[in-house]
Amino acid sequence: MATVVLDGINKIYEDGYHAIHDLSLDIADEEFLVLVGPSGCGKSTALRMVAGLESISGGEMRIGDRVVNDIEPKDRDIAMVFQNYALYPHMTVYDNIGFALKLAKVPKEEIDSRVRKAAAVLELDKHLDRKPAHLSGGQRQRVAMGRAIVRQPAAFLMDEPLSNLDAKLRVQMRAEIAALQRELAVTTLYVTHDQVEAMTMGDRVAVLKDGYLQQVDTPQNLYDHPNNLFVAAFIGSPSMNLYAASLQRAGDGARVSIGSQTVSIGPDVFSARPALRNYDAKRVIVGIRPEDFEDASMATDTPEDRRLHASVSLVESLGSEIIVHFGLDAPTVDSGDPDAPDQMGTDRLANAVGRFNPKSRIKMRDEIEVTVATENMHFFDADTRNAIWS
Repeated sequence: MATVVLDGINKIYEDGYHAIHDLSLDIADEEFLVLVGPSGCGKSTALRMVAGLESISGGEMRIGDRVVNDIEPKDRDIAMVFQNYALYPHMTVYDNIGFALKLAKVPKEEIDSRVRKAAAVLELDKHLDRKPAHLSGGQRQRVAMGRAIVRQPAAFLMDEPLSNLDAKLRVQMRAEIAALQRELAVTTLYVTHDQVEAMTMGDRVAVLKDGYLQQVDTPQNLYDHPNNLFVAAFIGSPSMNLYAASLQRAGDGARVSIGSQTVSIGPDVFSARPALRNYDAKRVIVGIRPEDFEDASMATDTPEDRRLHASVSLVESLGSEIIVHFGLDAPTVDSGDPDAPDQMGTDRLANAVGRFNPKSRIKMRDEIEVTVATENMHFFDADTRNAIWS
């Protein structure tokens, strides 16, 4: 096992395109770190540089105690799992898993032992004589995992390995991969554009945008304490609701104007975000998570100054909750995620999304009141888009 360190890594292509900017990551021994970001942000490029499949334009790459900038991929002691599985169609499952060991001239007895052990772990015992064409997508992904496991590498590199699977199988496989990584205790760098995968699988998550590292932290800290507007909106599904707003101090608390309506925040918000005191009578961006909205008829004890009037556009029942799309008289703010839907577009369903109690009787086209858990609201500087904390 080994640490993987990216120290000021840059990638500049021959045409001058700067894909990765001074990327520094320290992946601890046995850690599962997920690199996440929208399409084109550079996450797969970063992974390929760790693997040696892309050259490094600047900075230092270390695996264990070795600087590997100029070391060939085959000599880096890593195993990679690709998006398309990269299995040999003419080989059996047994031969696919053991092929790298055969090339390395490992004794047949040891190959057999390692292949069968990996197959047992991955529940492929009964499929060792089959070929990839006769396997399901999940089974093919397990074969690709088995091929990585038998090599007993210093680190695993995984490039969107679940993106070709259907939704139900993705949920099953992400749990299996996370459990397997913890059982094997192999340092792992996992790339995905799916923030749900990132949140559920990683010990830590690194968020990348346009080749720049935005934040690296535990999943819960990313969710609760995002550094900036992009991270706040990218982490969480449905995404955080973002509005242009202004702040006006009122006693120990403040009034926040969102469009033509206002809500009150208490002194506890200033205690959690001391720097917010400097924004009296200034523009801010307000973020409200979907779960911090609720149907006011289900929260009758919420004060009037923590309610907003809204028009319901769509109700999606999920059984355990309902997702309600509703319109607020408030200007939305672009999160900066190129993959996100355009909330400002004329074809939008609404400019707000809430997670409501499934007992709510809200229907489409209803005029309603929604409560806001103002103690959980997020605030960002309108110019820098950085979170307002201390």
